[in-house]
Amino acid sequence: MSIRLGYQMPNFSNTASIRELFPTVVAQAREAEAAGFDAAFVMDHFYQLPLIGPPDAPMLEAYSALSALATATERIQLSALVTGNTYRNPALLAKTVTTLDVVSGGRAVLGIGAGWFELEHQQYGFEFGTFTERFERLDEALQIITPMLRGQRPTFDGKWYRTENAINEPRLRDDLPILLGGGGEKKTFGSAARFGDHLNIICNASELPRKVAALRQRCAEVDRDPATLETSFLAFVIADEDGDRARKIQADMMSQVGIDVASMSEAERRESVVDRQFVGTPDDVAEQIKDRVLDQGIDGVIVNMVANGHEPGMVEAVGRALLPLVK
Repeated sequence: MSIRLGYQMPNFSNTASIRELFPTVVAQAREAEAAGFDAAFVMDHFYQLPLIGPPDAPMLEAYSALSALATATERIQLSALVTGNTYRNPALLAKTVTTLDVVSGGRAVLGIGAGWFELEHQQYGFEFGTFTERFERLDEALQIITPMLRGQRPTFDGKWYRTENAINEPRLRDDLPILLGGGGEKKTFGSAARFGDHLNIICNASELPRKVAALRQRCAEVDRDPATLETSFLAFVIADEDGDRARKIQADMMSQVGIDVASMSEAERRESVVDRQFVGTPDDVAEQIKDRVLDQGIDGVIVNMVANGHEPGMVEAVGRALLPLVK
């Protein structure tokens, strides 16, 4: 597995009708595949996230959507970025992602994290628990899921989960990749060092030097060569062939959540969500990602294009600019 360039689809609010919603998702995944992206991602949420839209904005269930995308694409890897561990029994999740792998002809990636969106848990009736408890559950889940993906039949009796000789058949392979996602320097990075093939780092770009150092420390603690753990950064891309239009789209989006981009100092930008955004023409975006992400020691990038990724040609344009940097 290698994911040097990924495309995430977090927004389903850009069609006139629900009937047009999934065809638009398919079109983006196919465009990403044709442009040379390694993987296509959807979020594992039931409500839209606060900085993207209201809770009742359209949101697809991740694995149903990914299975449908498997039949609509041929080469691109498919994953949630990332599965909320709290939403599914871990043995069932192992079965689900393995089925996606079979359906897609060996293109599934298990993206997983501890879970964080409290409103979903509260309103859907999932136990949220404390921060510590969620990471205890993730650790136990990975002790069940990992052997199930590798053809073993784990028996496990933990604080949160149990299995007894859990069978996971059929499988196409015993090396289905595991991707951890998040920014936690101790717990998430520690889980990635122990279990992961890939770590997608979610943070402000200015924090990356510290994150890279912390990840190297977590790898050292388990005697792992950090070069064996591929890394990527989640980048929010606002691109247009007209760079001024892209910057206006950013200003308008941020004003809806009370942020005046034009009046921010450099220090304020580094402390806000704006520091995760890459704005301008596709070539501008590529230059920013090279300087702020790849040159900081990160292997690749997963981009989302919340504002206009659904516009035909935009995913291809950004992919064309980024591909030479990561391949």
